[in-house]
Amino acid sequence: MTDNDPIAPAPAGSLPESAGLFDRAKRVLPGGVNSPVRAFGSVGGTPYFVAKAEGAHIWDEDGNRYLDYVQSYGASILGHADPAVLAAVHAAADLGTSYGAPTRNEVELAELVAERVPGIEMLRMTSSGTEAATSAIRLARGATGRDGIVKFAGNYHGHVDSLLVSAGSAVATGPESSVGGVPASAGVTEGTVAQTRVVDYNTVPTLDESIAVVAIEPIAANMGVVGPEPGFLEAVRAECDRVGALLLFDEVITGFRLASGGAAEFTGVQPDVWCFGKVIGGGLPVGAFGASREVMSSVSPLGPVFHGGTLSGNPLATAAGLAAIRQLDAAAYERLNGLAARLADGLGEAIGGAGLPVQALSIGPLVGLFFADAPVRNFADATAAAQSGWFPGFFHGMLAEGIALAPGPYEALFPSLAHTDADIDQTVEAAARVAARLAAR
Repeated sequence: MTDNDPIAPAPAGSLPESAGLFDRAKRVLPGGVNSPVRAFGSVGGTPYFVAKAEGAHIWDEDGNRYLDYVQSYGASILGHADPAVLAAVHAAADLGTSYGAPTRNEVELAELVAERVPGIEMLRMTSSGTEAATSAIRLARGATGRDGIVKFAGNYHGHVDSLLVSAGSAVATGPESSVGGVPASAGVTEGTVAQTRVVDYNTVPTLDESIAVVAIEPIAANMGVVGPEPGFLEAVRAECDRVGALLLFDEVITGFRLASGGAAEFTGVQPDVWCFGKVIGGGLPVGAFGASREVMSSVSPLGPVFHGGTLSGNPLATAAGLAAIRQLDAAAYERLNGLAARLADGLGEAIGGAGLPVQALSIGPLVGLFFADAPVRNFADATAAAQSGWFPGFFHGMLAEGIALAPGPYEALFPSLAHTDADIDQTVEAAARVAARLAAR
């Protein structure tokens, strides 16, 4: 990749095309990016600009190839540029790209989701996971006639004003990161989050009848990967039932990645409302929220909770989503789980073998990596691991080895169906070399 020290951030001159594009981008895009984590603020150095992607790999504008574990932050579960998805998108594009009118694809995608996820009877398409979460919160408030929200520290639900409190993902590393009930972004008023209560993940909140909805990532995947402790989700479900609050599973990451029926199938706990994104669009911009027929009957035009969108149910995105989900059968999940387990076990042995603190785990097809001595169970633990200082060097060392991880310590690793056992072996061997160099320093 480069003759430079593989542990240090690569100087701009080693990625001349990307560096040039980054300079241009900073003149017309805030920070040079359209999503903050891409600016490499958490790891330093110059971000690579992607020129193309195929299967398990991406290529940057300088011609470097990387084995990619970002996979569009989990959207590309089949791998990049899957032939069936591309064929579906090409066929749909030949007929037009947007109509502002109903289409067959959106009906079939909603039917497929409802068929696979018990409890969902109706679905409304959106254009992003953030929009899905926004609409789901509005729906919960409208359906219950209550205002209060409970969320969990480190859970990220997109850039929803009322949920930008103690959020994970890139929010956790920004200059306005927050704790407690303080807004995590300038421009979000204290009044906006005044009715949002934040509790620790893996701690069961005590609710009252002012609470409309409890929003949760059933498997937390925006503060690394943190699983629910035994009985936690069941107890949250029971507490919601006790006071008549709705339980919202944000499955923008876990939906159709954990299992065919998502987190409800994987955990055995069923929410009242779901949010989806990423996988259901096959790599194109998409989101959706769904619930029972009774709850969704509150959504316009059936009920008083408004939702609309020019590109909602976009024919290209729904075609891609159908092509992706139809390939996700039992064998696909078995393979994804196996790849994730091999990757997590290998990373733990490679990094721990070098003497560095490490917690590497897999939950279904999700892989988490923390530089910590003890298991991570909540946002405070994840933050301590992120602040240990090991991640930036490990990230750049792996990048120099041709392995692309997300450029932030709060992100998951996403093996795809395009990854092979040989890819896992290559990754683990690279991790061992990088960890040894880090330990030696």
